Amino acid sequence: MGGRAVVWTRTAGAGPQRVLPDGCTDVIWSDAGSDGGAAGALFVAGPDTRAHLAQGPPGTRWIGLRFAPGTGPAVLGVPAYELRDQRVPLAALWPGAEVRRLAERLAEEAARSADPGRAAGPGGGAVPGREAFPGRGGGGRLGGPGRALEAVALERLRRAEPPDPAVGAVLAGLSRGRSVTEVAAAVGLGQRQLHRRSLAAFGYGPKTLARVLRLNRALDEARAGTAFAEVAALAGYADQAHLAREVKALTGVPLGRLLA
Repeated sequence: MGGRAVVWTRTAGAGPQRVLPDGCTDVIWSDAGSDGGAAGALFVAGPDTRAHLAQGPPGTRWIGLRFAPGTGPAVLGVPAYELRDQRVPLAALWPGAEVRRLAERLAEEAARSADPGRAAGPGGGAVPGREAFPGRGGGGRLGGPGRALEAVALERLRRAEPPDPAVGAVLAGLSRGRSVTEVAAAVGLGQRQLHRRSLAAFGYGPKTLARVLRLNRALDEARAGTAFAEVAALAGYADQAHLAREVKALTGVPLGRLLA
């Protein structure tokens, strides 16, 4: 989807998965529906301001479409702040009949991908699998379910209003570590205008978005083996103690434990 979304898959283990804030919004299909339905369940994970512990029965399969910061509202039809720190049934945002049809299609595609010899329904044979992109979930093989989610999202993007031209510039500036004041000046917005547009596009104001993006820059450096003191300097923290406080505040655990 042109860098605006990636597909991921994950199978639940025995314990919860710590989902870290990243400014993204996901549409997720689970093969274990909350009502036990054969078609599974579709829900939306909104942009988080702190870590979320996701858990399901061991063996539960999740397939998600993860939207880059600022992209989700155009697909879902609601401002991002309405989904902040929320897990919401997709049927609360889209027409129920449409969601049921999509869930049934995903369940069929998942079954077909798991059993390549299964007879195909109308529209052709099984879609070849592909590697999942990194995201909130882990890696794995994907076939029809991921592509079905992509197709629906692309169609909704085609019908959506043109994106706010300031959103991309705000995201790019904050991702590079520029201050909120610098970004506001670069896009020609006052502080209040920037805050209002950021809430609608990202789910939170530019200062919170900057903290989340800085956290992810720091984690990328730390996972690459960079010493924590150097991570703090490269990611834009005042010092290592500042890095430690921010990691604990946003993820709930110390940096060392997060990387273990």
